[in-house]
This record gives sequence, structure tokens and C-alpha cells, in this order.
Amino acid sequence: MLGPIAAWSEGRPLPVGGPRQRCVLGALLVYAGREVTFDQLIHFLWSDDPPRTARSVIQVQVSHLRRAFPGIISTTSGGYLADVDPGRVDLHRFRDLRDGADPADPETALARLSEALECWRGVPFSGVGSERLYYSLVSPLLEERWAAVADWASYALSLGRANEVVSYLTPIIRQEPLRERLHHHFITALWHTGERAAALSAYEEIRSRLADELGVDPDPDLTALHTQILRADTSEQTPAKGLSSPFPVVKDHFVVRNDLPRDIPDFAGRRETLEHLVGVGTSEDDRARVCVISGSGGSGKTTLAVRAGHELVHHFPDGQLFIDLYGYTAEKKPLDEGAALGALLRAVGVPFEELPDSVDERSALWRATLRGRRLLVVLDNAVSYAQVNPILPSAEGTLTLITTRNDLAGLSGTDYVSLSMLGEESALELLGKVLGEDRVVRERDQALRVVRICGGLPLALRVVAGRMVSRPKWTFGHVERRLSEQSRRFRELQMDGQNVEAAIDLSYQSLNGEQRRAFLLLGVLVGTTVDLHGASALLDMDPMDADDLLQGLVGVCLLEEPDGDVYRLHDLIGDFSRYRGSSDLEPAEAEEARGRLARQYMHVSQRAADLLGPRAHGGSDEAGGSRYRAELADRSEAEAWFDRHQDNVADVIDFYSDGESVDEAWRMADAVWRFYAQRGKMGLLLTSQEKALRASERRGSQRGRAVTLIGMGIAHCLSGRFDSSLSHLQEALRLLEELGDERGIIRALANLSMVHERTGRFRECSECVERVISYAVSQGDKQLEVMQRANLAVVYMNLGRYQEALALSEGVLALGADESLDNSRVQAALIVGEARTALGDLEGAYEALRIAVALCEGKSTKEMYAHNSLGVAYRAGGRFDEAVEEHRTALELADRSGNRSADAEVLTDLGATYSAAGRHAEAARTLEKALAMAHERGERYVAARASLALAGLPAPVVDAERARGLLTDALRTFEEQGLPDADRAREALKDL
Repeated sequence: MLGPIAAWSEGRPLPVGGPRQRCVLGALLVYAGREVTFDQLIHFLWSDDPPRTARSVIQVQVSHLRRAFPGIISTTSGGYLADVDPGRVDLHRFRDLRDGADPADPETALARLSEALECWRGVPFSGVGSERLYYSLVSPLLEERWAAVADWASYALSLGRANEVVSYLTPIIRQEPLRERLHHHFITALWHTGERAAALSAYEEIRSRLADELGVDPDPDLTALHTQILRADTSEQTPAKGLSSPFPVVKDHFVVRNDLPRDIPDFAGRRETLEHLVGVGTSEDDRARVCVISGSGGSGKTTLAVRAGHELVHHFPDGQLFIDLYGYTAEKKPLDEGAALGALLRAVGVPFEELPDSVDERSALWRATLRGRRLLVVLDNAVSYAQVNPILPSAEGTLTLITTRNDLAGLSGTDYVSLSMLGEESALELLGKVLGEDRVVRERDQALRVVRICGGLPLALRVVAGRMVSRPKWTFGHVERRLSEQSRRFRELQMDGQNVEAAIDLSYQSLNGEQRRAFLLLGVLVGTTVDLHGASALLDMDPMDADDLLQGLVGVCLLEEPDGDVYRLHDLIGDFSRYRGSSDLEPAEAEEARGRLARQYMHVSQRAADLLGPRAHGGSDEAGGSRYRAELADRSEAEAWFDRHQDNVADVIDFYSDGESVDEAWRMADAVWRFYAQRGKMGLLLTSQEKALRASERRGSQRGRAVTLIGMGIAHCLSGRFDSSLSHLQEALRLLEELGDERGIIRALANLSMVHERTGRFRECSECVERVISYAVSQGDKQLEVMQRANLAVVYMNLGRYQEALALSEGVLALGADESLDNSRVQAALIVGEARTALGDLEGAYEALRIAVALCEGKSTKEMYAHNSLGVAYRAGGRFDEAVEEHRTALELADRSGNRSADAEVLTDLGATYSAAGRHAEAARTLEKALAMAHERGERYVAARASLALAGLPAPVVDAERARGLLTDALRTFEEQGLPDADRAREALKDL
């Protein structure tokens, strides 16, 4: 559908990627079959303020799109081109159908335009791109849409379908309040359905808006239509009356009425949900339609239902009924079904004395009365299935909207809409509509923080906005400070008729004792989410029993289930739980619950860490035999568990660091380091190790200190701080030798080898790796042995021993697809490709490196190296554009992941590729940056490589004196390390 960028295959949505990726795809599809240049894409994404890496960012997005949509995107001399059948793109289908509307055949023209407009869904490129994109692409596309809508309305009016025009244009004229042609058709349609007063009111609305906003009068055609309607005071001049009327009308004792509450003018967000409800109401389904709108207190259920009712008013000419069932209302009992039926029957004209006594008889009369009617019923604030079931109409042409805090399980044939909180942009939109956009724009950052404190809860946002309306001197910064005080937050979120705490309390009061205890314990959990097994530990019960309790809380919208068997409390509901728990829970009970949950995390994280790779310091299995136990079968399940709980694990490390236990903090930090490293979570990796290190030092744990120093060394190495890394690892090695921890010593040596390799100390690196291999062989540890042999192959590559590196790597790959060796296989595939490149076997190199790219997709560290090595291979084959794209992809991955361990190396290779392609100015800039970065970090080997490449650039880019100095420095480093690059440096010096 034309709107937000989306892709579908056989009715199933396909992932399109993030905002930039969607923007690039959308632009290519708009110009399908034509070139879209880099400059165009840069302007579409960033207007006039692109980053320096703009082209490489676009290349990365295109690379991802090519993997998602193979064969569609082609590279052109200046950019890219989408080679796609226009019939598969909604925009081009829309244009073909629109252009095929023949004015000579109104029926067919109307049908084609109807089909064309079905291609639209929302605003094109919504949520992506820049202001330049909106004015150059989006705005013209919207003009095409509204022109087609106007043509459709014109044909429909000519064919006497005024009712359809009113229904279709009602929501549109609210979106486009200044489009006079659309208003002309809308007012004409109202008049032709007999709604003369409504037509005159609609004219007055646009006349006032044009005068207030633009200072102009309506165009002559609209003014003439107004005059014609005013003068139409005879039956010959006035079109026949339609069925709808603004006043109650009795037809065969049936009263037509509109009981909907006032539609608020500042409705914001929920657009897709509103469109869904309107779609349900306007569908041709020949059954009684029912839609349940569920959500927590204050989530905007009633507001949404009322807005949908007003949007649908012309589709239900027999009336719109609204009744509050008082399911969650302070100091009121829920309305029983008999009383509700009595009120509804009286509303449609059944005299009080004719009402049956029993619920069954009233239900039967209600359904019989509605037979043949087109009626909308809103059942607001329902409490249970038993309350609403007797009230549901069964007549075709009826729509019932039910708002509730319960899931009302048992209602069959029903649409369910569950309201989450408003997103940040929708929440800001709501504040802007109440307070004025300028006020929000001036303090956008502070307003955004207020939105986050409110958790996107519409009721909380409306209370904040209401208080600020009455206090014009209040700023968002002032409101943020008031809301940030936990003790007064709920006092700030109440005003006349609106009270966030009271809204949550109504749901809390509906719980039984066991549910209340569970709700209060969830308020003190460690972390922000909890899975079923963690909740079982927290609540101290079997998973099946815990599941029943949790689902009960989900059912009344006090607990969210963002993923299967994963739960969280909304921010304000969590505040309520903690506030109530401070008085209703014993402190010892809360701490015991937190301790059980932390031990559950300890157990599962240790098991997950064992599945990710060899370990020197496995944690104690304190939760062994626990009835809360969560089993992990393989590496993929371990990664999925860490993915889901990575932030919670960080909170558990905080919990243990602040406590009195000696070992738990460092054991938790040690369990998660490999996952953080593989996912490029450098911030979490570093902070978790720092906290554990401080805890170990405070408690005098030498083993804990040594283990966390290794973790710190790894974190600093991956962040490109090699001197710090070396210092941490050497100190860890000293402590472990004092402790006689042989396995720990080997681990320290393995990580020292990594730092030595990055800093060009290849002899030291080789010595460390060989010691680790000897240990692994002696212990029969095949996984560790294979991993280190793959690392030794890296050393051989740097030493120019390409055949030995190739043989070692092929030996690793020959071991087969053992999951425990995945990381080693990725490393081996990389070295096979690099060795074949060095040996001149380019086709073999391409094949091996493409396999490596596929193997390590999603693993930011290895993926970066794979793309860079493929770039080197492409350079060797003279495929310079492809080489540059691969190097840039590697840099983008490094930037995105925070892994800074190899960006100087990648920049050096990119500069060498520019040089080989004759792009000497770009080569110089890139190599100078690589050289400065390598010097700063102590990467002597990379600095020497960058110097050698820079010295090879022609004068005047690099003059002879500068080149001689660069080559002399490079030669010194190469000779000290005994590297084959020394010969190239000597030859280059001779040629100067």
C-alpha cells in the first residue's frame, strides 16, 4: 500500500530495515527504471547537512537492500537504479489505474479510481528522510493522491452516490482542511443526502479557516455552491432527504439518536489503529461486527472508540449509542447486564413498561429490535465477558466497539485491538495540539524527557498538558524536575477529573490476594523485563503456576507481554507497584525475591556462556536443581537468551556489586563479556567489568580482580586503547601466576596474543599462541586448540607465510560444521580468502570471503574484517568501486558497533585502494587519518603500512622528502619485526 515504505511477498510482510534503508529503497522505487544519483539520495536523507560519511552510509544501506531483495538494485555511473516491474510497486499501479479512467465512461472510471486509491495507506516515506525529501518527493505524491480523490468524488456525484462521497471524504477533509475542491465535493454530497444544515456548517468551517489562516475568501465556485444551498428552500430545489438526521427520529417506534460523547479536537497518534477500526466499520462483511479495544487505565481506549464512532457516523444511519458499563470506575459498581440492556432498549424507543424482567428476554428483545438496522454501539469500560455477551447485537450491519482493561477471552468472531503506549513522536504531537507546536518545539529535548517519564501514557500526558495550559509560565524543564521526584510524581499527575494513580489503583483493587503479591514483587525485580523462569524465581513458585498469575495480570492490563513469556511493567505502573509495595510488602520478602531472581540469572548466564565458547573461569551453579530452571540446549539459544536479557544482566551485576557477596559480581561480568564483545556492546562490556572490578577490589578478591582485569583488557583492546589493554592483561597475568591458576594464565596469554597482533608484535603474539596451543593439546581441549590455530594463521599471514596460513585455515574448515567451532570457522574462512588473495588466486579468494561474509553476518567484529578483506581482494582484481564499497561497509560496521580495534587498518586498506584506483587526493586524506590514528594507539605495524602506502603517492600529493621519512620509519618497524614488507620499503627508498 502507498504510505510508509513496506514490502510484501505472498501476503507476508518482509523486513525492510531502518529509516535510512527504507528511505533509499523508497526513492529507488519512486524512480523505478531510472537512475537515482548519490547527490539525490544524500539530499533525501540529510537535506543540506550530510555527514562526511554520507556516501559510505548509503552504500551500506544499498548493500543490505541487495541482500534483502536480490537482483533488484543495479549500480550506475552516478548512483543506483531499481530494476523492478512497475506493476509490483503501489505508486506505479496507482498511476496506471488513474490514467486509465476514461471520462466518457463514468462507471468504469469510478471503478478504476477506487482501485487506484486502494493503493494508498498513509503518508509516503513517513518517519524517514529529510525536509528536502518531503518537498521534492512526498508533497508532489500527495498532490497526485488528492487530485485522484477529487476526480473520484466528481464521478461518484455524477452517478448519484452522494452517501459514498460523504463517507469517504469525512476523514479526508479533516486531514486536508484547506483543499477547496475536496470541500466543494463534500458539501455538495452532504446537500444531496438531505443534510442541508450540515452542508452549510461545513461551508462555514472552511470559510472561517481560510479567513483565519490565509486571510482569503473561498473560491467563486464554493461561494456559488453556498448561495445555491441557501436558496434551496422548496422541495423541488432541495435534494431528497437521506436516512441520517442530527435529531432523534422515531421510525416504527425506533429512535435514531447519536449518543457519542464529544470528539476531542486534539486527538493524536493511534492512526493505524483508527484506520483499522474505520476499516472494520466500513467493511462489507455480512455479519454483526465486534471489536474489543483493550489497554491499561489511561491508555486512551474511550478516546479512540469515540473518535472512530465520529468517523463512522454516516455509515450507521440508524444511530450511534454509547453506554458506560462502569467496569473500572471509582465508587461505582459495574453495571449489570440487565440494567445495561434496559438503558439501551429505552434509548432506541422501547417504553419502560414494555421491558421484560429477565436478562435473557431483554437480550432477545434487543437483538430483535436491531434486526435490519445499521447501528453503532460503544460499550465503554467493560469488566468481563459475562457483562457484555448478552448485550452484543447479532444483526447484520451493526458494529459494537468494546473498551476494557480485560482481554474478554471467550468472545468469538471478534477483532481485538490492544493499545500500547504512545510513541515519542505521537506523544509530542499530543502535547503540541494541546499546548501549541511552538511551545513543544522550543523545548523539544525537555518535552521528550517528560514524555519518557510519563511512559507515553495518554492520561498522564493529558494531565501534564492540562496543568501547563493553566500555568503558561511553566516550562517543560520545570515539569521534568517536578516529575523526577519519585515521592511526588503521582501528585503531579492528577487534576480535576483526571488522576493517573487512581486509574491504576482501580485495576489493582480488582486483583485477588495472590495476584496482588505477584504484582508488588514484580515492582522490585532486578532489571526491566523478566521471562517466565525468572518470574518463577521472583515469585517462588513453579513455572506453570507463575504463568497463570502473570497471564492474569496481563489480562487486566497491569502487566505487558512484549514478547512470548517475557513481561514488563509500564513505567508508571511500575512506580505504582513500588510505591504500594513499600507499605504492603515486608522488606525481607522483597530482598529474598530479588536474591532468588539474581541467582536465576547467575545460573542461566553461566550455562549460556559455556555454550558461547571455551571458558577459564566458569561460575558456580548455585541454582542447580532449581524448579525455576531454564534449560538452554545450544549456542543459538544461548545467544537468544543473552539478546533478550543483556540489559537485565547488567542490572544483576549492579545488584551483586552493591551487595556483600564476594564472587557473584565478577562471575556475572565474566559470563557475559563474550556476548557483549561479539555484539559490539562496548559500553555494556566496559561498564560491567569496571563495576565488577571495583567490587572485587573493595572485597579483597584477588581472583575476581584478575578475571575482571582480563575483561577490561578485552574491552580496551576492542575499543582501540591498546596500551591500556596491555597494562590490564599483564597485571592479570601476574596475579594469576601468583594464584597458580593455570587455566587463568592461559586465558590471559590468549588475550595478550590478540593485543600483540594488533600492535604488530608478531613474535610475542606467536609465543603466546603457541603456549596456549600446547596447553590445549595437553588437556585434550579441541575447541581451544582449534581457536588458537585459527589465530596462529593470522600471525602467519602478517609474517608473509601465506601457504602455512592457508594450510592451517583449511584444516580448521575441514573439521565440519561443529557449532562449538563457529567462531574459529569464520576466522579460518577469512584467512583462506586473504591467503588466496596474497597468492594471486583471486577467484578462490572471492569465493572464500563471500562465504566468510555470510558466516559472520550479524557478528559485528568478524563482519567488519570480512568486508574489509573482500575489499582487498577486489582491489587486487582491479575492481576498485566494489573494493571501496566493501571498505566503507567495514567502517560503517565499526562505527555502528563501537568496535574500534581495526578501523585504522581498514582506513589503511581503503587508502591503498584509492591509490590503486588513481584517486590520489582521497588516498592521501584517508592514509593520513589512518597514520595519525595508528600512532595515537600504538599500532606500529598498521602505522608502518599506512606510511608505506602514503609514501607511494606521486608528487605533489606527497613530496620526496616526506616520502623518504615515511619509508624510513616503516622500514625500521618492518625490520624489527622481521616482516616481508621490509623489502618493499627498501625498494621504494632506492627509487626515490
